[in-house]
Amino acid sequence: MEINSAIVDTPPRDAATVVMLRDGASGMEVLLLKRNAASAVLGGAFVFPGGKLDEADAHPDLLQRLDRPLTELHTQLGEDDLDEDKAASLFVAALREAFEESSVLFAHAASDPILALAQARQQLSEGLSFTQVLQQGALTLHTHALVPWSRWITPRIPSVSTKRFDTRFFLAHAPTDQIAAHDNHETTESAWLNPRQALTLYWEGQIELAPPQIMSLSHLTRYDSAASAMAAARSRKPPVIQPEPFDQEGIRVICYPGDERHSRSQRALPGPTRLHFRNRRFEPSGGLTELLG
Repeated sequence: MEINSAIVDTPPRDAATVVMLRDGASGMEVLLLKRNAASAVLGGAFVFPGGKLDEADAHPDLLQRLDRPLTELHTQLGEDDLDEDKAASLFVAALREAFEESSVLFAHAASDPILALAQARQQLSEGLSFTQVLQQGALTLHTHALVPWSRWITPRIPSVSTKRFDTRFFLAHAPTDQIAAHDNHETTESAWLNPRQALTLYWEGQIELAPPQIMSLSHLTRYDSAASAMAAARSRKPPVIQPEPFDQEGIRVICYPGDERHSRSQRALPGPTRLHFRNRRFEPSGGLTELLG
């Protein structure tokens, strides 16, 4: 991972990410996908399924295929400056990315759900758009599965990229009747890992993680089940996290709300308030112990 010091003045692109959870033998697990090494954004890193908001995510036909009113989705997202269509389109983007990148489809089918899922996956592989897949399968998107969790806005000096994003992170309990799998295009590996296990593998150099994933996994170590994590997310408004980078003695440091160097004194997340780029990775002052809580 190389550090970027260039200033990016373009506004951040809207994006959505799904932090997919399940309860496994080792406790709560989270789905991580390894991005294609050739990717221009975080190539080779393990990430949650997600991507940029597409214009088609606000298509009227898609917004009519939601299982909740737009007003309800707008309220749940908690962003008063967005109109209802834009708020709903972010839910759509999250569900689309989950399907495209991990084959998990959060949708209701009017007929046999197993057959509908198989047909949807086949149609997507044949090049049909997400909208076309839903239309042909008469599917209704299951927005109830998503709980807004956090909002990450890339700073003007992105550190690990040359692009900026305004990403809404959603929690979702993975369907028990579906198997998540990477798409062998944008992502090349997939793994269900306990948050502590994922952070330990990162610390041992076996996987690569970007700062938002590091901080989010550290946050998830506080929960012992998918239900408890989602209940906590439902209980509060998603915090807005705007990292603020600076260089100290030649080392890139990223600080977060609550840190003495950050412009916001109130914490937004549990865990460390700053990460240092040492040993070609980001790590807190307290090492792995601080990440594990």
